[in-house]
Amino acid sequence: MCGIVGYKGKRQASSVIIDSLKTLEYRGYDSWGVAVVGNPSISVVKEVGMICDADTINNLGSGTVGIGHTRWATHGKVTEENSHPHMSSDGCISVVHNGIIDNYQALKEQLKKKGYVFRSETDTEVIPLLIEDFIKNGCSFEDAFRKTLSFLEGTYAIVSIHKDSETMICARKDSPIVVGVGDGEHFVASDSPAFINHTNKVIYLENYEMAVFNGSFEVRCSITGDIIDKKVQVLDWDVEQAKKGDFKHYMLKEISEQKETITKAIHQDDKVLQGIADAINESYGTFFIASGSSYNAALSASYTFSKIARKHINIVDSSEFPNYEHFLTPQTLMITVSQSGETADVLDAVKVAKKKGVKILSIVNVMGSSLMRNSDHTLLMNAGPEICVLSTKSYTSQLAILTLLAYACVGKLSEGKDLLKSVADHVGDLTDPKTLLGTVELASCLKDKEHLYVIGRGQSYSTALEAALKIKEVSYIHAEGFAGGTLKHGPIALIEEGTPCIVFVPNDETRKEILSNAMEVKSRGGYIIGVSDEENDIFDFFVKVPDVGHASPITDIIPIQVLSYYLAILRGCNPDRPRNLAKSVTVK
Repeated sequence: MCGIVGYKGKRQASSVIIDSLKTLEYRGYDSWGVAVVGNPSISVVKEVGMICDADTINNLGSGTVGIGHTRWATHGKVTEENSHPHMSSDGCISVVHNGIIDNYQALKEQLKKKGYVFRSETDTEVIPLLIEDFIKNGCSFEDAFRKTLSFLEGTYAIVSIHKDSETMICARKDSPIVVGVGDGEHFVASDSPAFINHTNKVIYLENYEMAVFNGSFEVRCSITGDIIDKKVQVLDWDVEQAKKGDFKHYMLKEISEQKETITKAIHQDDKVLQGIADAINESYGTFFIASGSSYNAALSASYTFSKIARKHINIVDSSEFPNYEHFLTPQTLMITVSQSGETADVLDAVKVAKKKGVKILSIVNVMGSSLMRNSDHTLLMNAGPEICVLSTKSYTSQLAILTLLAYACVGKLSEGKDLLKSVADHVGDLTDPKTLLGTVELASCLKDKEHLYVIGRGQSYSTALEAALKIKEVSYIHAEGFAGGTLKHGPIALIEEGTPCIVFVPNDETRKEILSNAMEVKSRGGYIIGVSDEENDIFDFFVKVPDVGHASPITDIIPIQVLSYYLAILRGCNPDRPRNLAKSVTVK
């Protein structure tokens, strides 16, 4: 949630910060704000809605130290007053924050008793006022910042500036912060795409670490103040990967990249893959832990492991995993799946597992992410930046890697790679502009529908869940996914004349049963959209996909990703910024 940025260097801070915020809008786009150290005061601009340009830069002056924030509201309505940055009462201190301060109400009452007045409904406003209070009692800005952290309960990534100092300070606890190291300048952000066009050299802060930027740059322990030696890492993402290019939206760009990203996903070290497969075979209980689309990918993979590797995998939504801690032993293996590597529920599950001595493997897209740093082993998806809030290319990359691991578990890694190379070519055909025309036609038929249902069996059940998730996330059509066999246990009561139902019909052991389920829906007036390798009389609309065997979840979801995109366009929705959603869910 929320995107925070900070800059200290030799350029006009407002220009750098606004460009960075635009890159981070996928983390929150309710409101935004910028604060720049000027002479004699801090200049602040805060607005609701989309980020502006020229006038804002001019109003903020030419200062070279500043902070910015793009908000996904948690505490307080979407208003200018609740937008960040938040200021101290004397106007000397400005703060941006990502996370939730759990004890803010108690802190707020204490500060009110001291005469401090609050201007917003947010939890964040206690932070600059606490810093101010410590400075009034004789602390330096740095000491006041560090003491304030000791009073905060909850999660935070914080960046703060002071009007009488060229100093910028940041700190984190359970919310991400990455520092960009440039030539005579430093950047702070929630995510590295914010500054990738300026530098690819980064330092990742850990929990209870704070970075101080003044004449020099130091990382300190936020509890003791001791200096910590940190290693600079080099990212292999480039500027062009984070741009839309000729595409109108990131979502369509990222859908179209999937031939390449699947190919990159399976470009893994065979020895590493086999070593992980051996660990799965030797473990006493393996768990797949994920949220959202990553959960659907993990659920699909649990079927793949059953069919190919003859192995049972426990699949648990990360938010529910703490309820399973009683089953964990040092022989348990946890495989966590996350695009960002910053999902709060996933990281919380990892903490629970580590207390029990569980070995952690992560499948993640962001190098240096919190999940990667807290794992024993990591497989990178190699998908490049995924800017659209909806997961598309990272979802199919996850499926590809998990499929490879299933094949590796039975010594058939080469066979798995050959299959997925073929799948990548088919995905290239499915995302060809000429192929998309039929999907546009289908979107035109469905754009005014209020309800839509998706069914599948076996591996296709998880595909049905992901398809429904994509449609409702971006077009706001009420879409639900069901296992085909579940229909008669209640959901079929929802079917009436003209109700659209997408049916996944792969060439596997589920074909006869799912066609029977489709016929049940059609008999009650449903409009059947068949996604299959061959036409059938039951279908009212046919979406052709290739027969790729065990990898069908990868190819079958592509047309629905495209359908979701065009439904959003036809319904006047922004596919890159679906309402109420943010890319990286860093609060529980």
